[in-house]
Amino acid sequence: MTTSTDSPTRRPRWSLIGPGLVVAATGVGAADLVATVIAGQKFGYALLWAVIVGCIMKVVLVEGAGRYSLATGNTIYEGWASLGKWTTWYFGPYIVIWGFVYGAAAMAGTGLPLHSLFPALSVTWWGIISGLVGLALVWFGQYSFFEKVCAALVGIMFVTMVVAAALTVPNLLDILSGLVPVVPEGGLLNVLSVAGGVGGTITLAAYGYWIREKGWTRPEHMSVMRFDNAVAYTVTGIFVISTLIVGAELLYSASIAVKTGDEGLLDLSTVLSDRYGVWAGKLFLVGFWAAAMSSLVGVWNGVSMMFADFVGHRLGHGDDHPDTRLGGKWYKAYILWLTFPPMIMLFVGQPVWLILAYGVLGAFFMPFMAVTLLWILNTARTPAEWRNGPVVNVLMAICAALFAWLAVTQIQNAVEKFIGA
Repeated sequence: MTTSTDSPTRRPRWSLIGPGLVVAATGVGAADLVATVIAGQKFGYALLWAVIVGCIMKVVLVEGAGRYSLATGNTIYEGWASLGKWTTWYFGPYIVIWGFVYGAAAMAGTGLPLHSLFPALSVTWWGIISGLVGLALVWFGQYSFFEKVCAALVGIMFVTMVVAAALTVPNLLDILSGLVPVVPEGGLLNVLSVAGGVGGTITLAAYGYWIREKGWTRPEHMSVMRFDNAVAYTVTGIFVISTLIVGAELLYSASIAVKTGDEGLLDLSTVLSDRYGVWAGKLFLVGFWAAAMSSLVGVWNGVSMMFADFVGHRLGHGDDHPDTRLGGKWYKAYILWLTFPPMIMLFVGQPVWLILAYGVLGAFFMPFMAVTLLWILNTARTPAEWRNGPVVNVLMAICAALFAWLAVTQIQNAVEKFIGA
């Protein structure tokens, strides 16, 4: 199911932007906002450069995934499968466990700001309602409608965060000083979190599926895909920089600490209310909700397509088989998996062993993606004219190394939580 097969030369480039905003908005959730706010709270503008590095890394990886899909006509899963069975042994358990845990986290993440705005319902019940709304929005597989929903959510989260940053009247010279790459004492983990959090994990791999549904299926769509990707992460970068400004100006300068986890954004809303009025805190909560909801809806759509592709190919179906595509039975099965079983965790809590498995498997995904793209895009699996050049190879290798480093710290944290539970 596609929405446009027009040549990119027939329509203005701005009218074609869409899949990039979807993948960027889906990747920036509440956890990423908290990581950026806390970086601003602890170190002011010192880690601004890490935000920019994070955007560049994601542009490189998403462009690689899109380039492979356009150059070959294959999905990213088909590319992984061509590397051997080991990719399936990793990806299969990962997407199942990840979906179960993420479903609960996403619903809770949307429930928090809604409960603060409308306290008549608990976080749990607002989360359940959000999950059901997400299901309804993506169930019938209408990509054009889904893209419009994501664009609206991106607009809300972007405007609210930029307004919040403008309210703080940031110091331009301090902002410019943050462009100098330095790692403050005790700030290495924050550097990795900020750089790694600009735009998602598994949702980066969904980009190839979204451009297919957009109707970009041929190499001549390469330039518009790259433009779409660059614009999307420019918008994302401005959004995340605005978040850092809020943390630096409101919290760092006043030595105010906020909680870790999504609750930290509620603390920030309270600070905004105290400083600028109740309306400012409410506006920020709306932006918080839009960021969380865009991630939920994006995953409900994009990762469900990846799951359908995975299962369909394991069953021997071709690319055009309806069971491997948007709106097919395996697509809908994964939406149900994301929505209903995780509701149990909203009521009874999250089993420690499941969180450990989620943390370990999830930590490996970004290094897995970077390494496999390096492999796929430098071999005969990709037509010679569309393989990586030297600069892209260096950038992807740096991505792989940085994400591997972040993976080690995430696994250490997951193991410590498991031992301490």
